[in-house]
Amino acid sequence: MSRAQPALSIIVFAYNEAENIAPVLGELHQWLCMHEPDAELVIVDDGSRDDTLQHARQALVSARAKFLRHEQNRGIGAALKTGVRACEAPWVTFLPADGQIEPDAIATLRAAASGDDVDVVFSTYVAREDGAHRKLLSFGVRALIWCVHGVRMRSDGPYLFRRELFIPEQLKPDTFFLNFEFPIRVLSAGRRARNVEIACRPRRAGSSKSTGWKRIAGVGRDLIDLRLRRLREGW
Repeated sequence: MSRAQPALSIIVFAYNEAENIAPVLGELHQWLCMHEPDAELVIVDDGSRDDTLQHARQALVSARAKFLRHEQNRGIGAALKTGVRACEAPWVTFLPADGQIEPDAIATLRAAASGDDVDVVFSTYVAREDGAHRKLLSFGVRALIWCVHGVRMRSDGPYLFRRELFIPEQLKPDTFFLNFEFPIRVLSAGRRARNVEIACRPRRAGSSKSTGWKRIAGVGRDLIDLRLRRLREGW
């Protein structure tokens, strides 16, 4: 007997998160059982060199979950695209495997999309201690997006979106830049968007793999490249 289509898909992407993945997924699964019992989990191991995927499988033995793996580390954008291709629900969101975003954030996103008047819900962090340099960089990136693409974008954390809007074949980046390109595409198309605030807590263990000056310095180049692609594609 086939199972009913899930109402929500949650992608959890991970890279070398063996220390974090089991407790993070355990907390998430428990929360979903109470608040989103019709949800599915899609776990994407982005080429981990440790036992991340094994720990993930053990943590979700009884859960409605899919497990996918890249043989090499390809980046957050690639992990999201792989995850979305496997999603069955009409609504999709994602979480990192480091434990920084607590499951209650899903409820905040879902509440903002409870009517039929929104296509995507973006999130920003409330009271996150990033330091002055990170705040300045974030402001600079947003200013660049406005100058180059004419879009006012406020999106720091996970977002919730209609599955039909996310077309992996249209999205070139395999890097973190996908989390700029997809919102730019959605907002440029005039899709209905809403913003919410969510909490961000410290990582459970280990250090971030997605920060650093090299990645941030590449955002400007990627924004220009996207502008050129927009001109070629006519959108």
